[in-house]
Amino acid sequence: MWSTPAPYNSAVIRADLHCHSTASDGTLTPAELATRAKAAGVSLWALTDHDDLSGQSQALQAAAACQLPFLCGVEISVSFADVTVHIVGLGIDPEHPTLVQGLAHTRSGRERRAQAMAQGLAQVGITGAYQGALQYVGNPSLISRTHFARFLVANGHCQDTNEVFRRYLTPGKPGYVPHQWATLGNAVQWITQAGGIAVVAHPARYPFSPSAEYALFSEFKQHGGQAVEVVTSAHTGADAARYADLATEFGLLASTGSDFHSPTESRCDLGSMPPLPGQVTPVWEALQHRVH
Repeated sequence: MWSTPAPYNSAVIRADLHCHSTASDGTLTPAELATRAKAAGVSLWALTDHDDLSGQSQALQAAAACQLPFLCGVEISVSFADVTVHIVGLGIDPEHPTLVQGLAHTRSGRERRAQAMAQGLAQVGITGAYQGALQYVGNPSLISRTHFARFLVANGHCQDTNEVFRRYLTPGKPGYVPHQWATLGNAVQWITQAGGIAVVAHPARYPFSPSAEYALFSEFKQHGGQAVEVVTSAHTGADAARYADLATEFGLLASTGSDFHSPTESRCDLGSMPPLPGQVTPVWEALQHRVH
């Protein structure tokens, strides 16, 4: 069992509770991520692949082998007000049938979406995108925009993945296809029934008006959501301060994570996040019993 001095604070606990492996759209295996996190000085780690749990067993074994405290996790894609929102689940039971079945349903539409994305790219002269994207997929049932972006960069259509998203893979662009994900209530229910805590991931990324964002957090709280990512690679210092205040307003715990995907693509490496603001309550305070 993991233990730490009281009081809990991120100066003591160097947590990274959001990252991705080859089980979804990362480029490192779960075992490689565990080794990298340990080397970076992470003292509490979670693997949170998109809509998939297949990397959890390897991550748990690798974390145990290097004596790295570990939380099982997932990041669930949710449709809310016509925007795709991500809800992280921390401290979950990765074998809980409600969660397993819910994620299987969420994944089922990805292949059809990918085929439609490839058709849109073909209309602007980029052929072979579906088969090309599959070359970068560790788990074919989780083919995503990130895999298409890697194909487009590798074949010289763009300089980097950020350019790909700007030119081709966002709303109104030729390779963008919307997808109907889980509902917010479904995602929170699956996580909580699996023994975990639901977390709104990187809230500053979503193009919500203040009133729409307030509605998101209100509904999230009503469904039993308990936490929000305050410090993450997509947030500025001002964002962190803002969501720390919002966490206090809604009575939410605060989480932190790099959202690491790749050594060459990600904004921040594992374990590189600044501390949580002092006024928030860290999410790991409520997860001691779930740490491996």
